[in-house]
Amino acid sequence: MVSLIQAIILGIIQGITEWFPISSSGHLALIQHLFNLQVPIIYDILLHLGTALVILIKFRKDILNIILLKERKLLLYLIIGSIATALVGFTFRDLFKSFFYNLTIIGIAFLVTGILLTLTKNQATNKKLNYKSSFIIGLAQGFALIPGISRSGSTIGIGLLKNINKEQLIKYSFILSLPAVIGATIFEINNVNLINLTPIIIGTLVSLIVGYISLTYIIKIIRKGNFHNFSYYCFIIGIITLIISLI
Repeated sequence: MVSLIQAIILGIIQGITEWFPISSSGHLALIQHLFNLQVPIIYDILLHLGTALVILIKFRKDILNIILLKERKLLLYLIIGSIATALVGFTFRDLFKSFFYNLTIIGIAFLVTGILLTLTKNQATNKKLNYKSSFIIGLAQGFALIPGISRSGSTIGIGLLKNINKEQLIKYSFILSLPAVIGATIFEINNVNLINLTPIIIGTLVSLIVGYISLTYIIKIIRKGNFHNFSYYCFIIGIITLIISLI
């Protein structure tokens, strides 16, 4: 059971780590291990729906243009990327979920994220998104189901390595999370047990507010070309997680 204080703390952590390239699922797994905390599935679902709401607010004009078919090519790229994500998700879902309780794998995944972020330093961003790159970025999002592998770190990181224009990459990467979140919510909703939702709803509202602030901040960091700096944190948290796994 999650208390009100725990829900607020988890909401703050989720709001920050969901958009910063440091893996929200990896941090949630680590916190649950350290504090022997059991987080119900409904909490995870509501947190991600809060995340989806942040995207809807931040990219509302772009999403409206997509709905009105004013950006048909972007819509096609999103469909391609979502198919790639679904292929990985449905194929490896049970395996990736089992990793949530393995701190050794999570620690290694943090280090992998750090390496990917390091490789993005000083990358040229002069190419347009295309069918191939949208599919590869979608695959990267699928593998970010592994706790410790950051979703934003993977999609933005791969996009930077493919030299995709930053503005186009920012829009594509973050909007691409919407179909994944909605799909995962529908898939998991049958496993939900109704409990006291008050602390969870408050925690979700906290994650929404913190998430909006952190998303705004990370977009500025990407534009400035400082995305790779998060690699240092990933290396540190990865090593700490591996040490804890040995204790």
